[in-house]
Amino acid sequence: MDNKNSTASTWAVSLTNFLDSGSIVAGASGLTLWQKSFGLNNFEVGLLGALSANAFGSALGAIIGGRLSDKFGRKMIYTYDMLIYMLGTLIVVFSLNFAMLLLGFLVTGIAVGAGVPASWTYIGETSGDTSRAHNIGISQFAWSMGPVIIFVAGTLLAPLGLAGSRILFAFLTIVAFIAWSLQRRLPESQDWIDQKQREKEAAVEVHPYRDLFSNLISVKSILFLCGVYVFWNLVAGAMGFFMPFVYETVGGLNNTQANMLQAVLWIFTALAGYFGFALFGDRINHRLFFFVGAAMAVISWVILTYIGFGWVALWCFVIIWGISAGIGAQAWYALWAVELFPTKFRAGSQGFMFFVVRGTAGIWSIVFPMILSGLGFKTAGTAMIALLLVSLLVGSIWTPNTRHKTLSQITKERYGEDQD
Repeated sequence: MDNKNSTASTWAVSLTNFLDSGSIVAGASGLTLWQKSFGLNNFEVGLLGALSANAFGSALGAIIGGRLSDKFGRKMIYTYDMLIYMLGTLIVVFSLNFAMLLLGFLVTGIAVGAGVPASWTYIGETSGDTSRAHNIGISQFAWSMGPVIIFVAGTLLAPLGLAGSRILFAFLTIVAFIAWSLQRRLPESQDWIDQKQREKEAAVEVHPYRDLFSNLISVKSILFLCGVYVFWNLVAGAMGFFMPFVYETVGGLNNTQANMLQAVLWIFTALAGYFGFALFGDRINHRLFFFVGAAMAVISWVILTYIGFGWVALWCFVIIWGISAGIGAQAWYALWAVELFPTKFRAGSQGFMFFVVRGTAGIWSIVFPMILSGLGFKTAGTAMIALLLVSLLVGSIWTPNTRHKTLSQITKERYGEDQD
């Protein structure tokens, strides 16, 4: 695929990432409104976060979607996934009670989980050898723009109360329809086609998870990537769903101020994703680049936890975290998860890891509000710092050497000639 077509397909596929973050933040921006309207207790609030696109819902979708993507093709996911997403968001729009709201969050989450591993796999497989980070950066930019648009819209719609939150999910339904219209026209990944041809010629049927876990190199790659992404996402996931709640309940901000802060944070994330990761990810040393982003994430949480919620500290936190998130663990995970596995179980491995990532986020979504209310924000913030330090150390110590190499070359170096 030439660079022009690769970039066009990357933008189309990246709408999946926009809808992922958009659905998380649409739920988060109206969380206190849903809580008041339906009289939800702390456990029910946590359950919404746990079964949403932020956690268990997408975890379930990922473990299914990754496997289907390897078996039937990346295009198969793009043909049907957004239809499921639209069903979930429409259920939220018309929710009359907690059960409907929970179901809508769950269905939307399943669709997100199925689409994200396929999207990163497709982007990586259709990118040039010197543009993989660039195209992953575009997907990171799209992922960041979801919250920007949703938080700005949430601020403007705040006077409408709960009706404004319903409008946000209606907007996501429209975007999902556009994404479905574009994505179902995409050609299949040539890497996947070639892999299926090799399997046909060899008369073997690949069992992705059996092959994945029976290979020591793959297991080490999974442990490395989970070390980088799981611990970072426990922080980012809690922030994505609960940060407006924290601003309001701990910092004393109103809903409009909380949404404004998050919108600015995500603007910096979007700018860093494009002007940082996309423009420089293929050019400069990966270990140093990763370390800078990871260190900024730690510093931002040290500021918020130990300096407090004054406006100077809040703006420092928003800017530093925002930039770090754009060049941080998620972008690197998306890049390395494509590079470190062979085609035959590339999406399946991502599906498993995304299952772990969002599953642990689901558990944390239940625990975090309890820590916040029971032990206080300083304890919760200190836990966040510890999680970010683990991600920083794992990623900085074991950074893979993959820059400017073809996927085929990386696979042969790691797995041998017969694993392309």
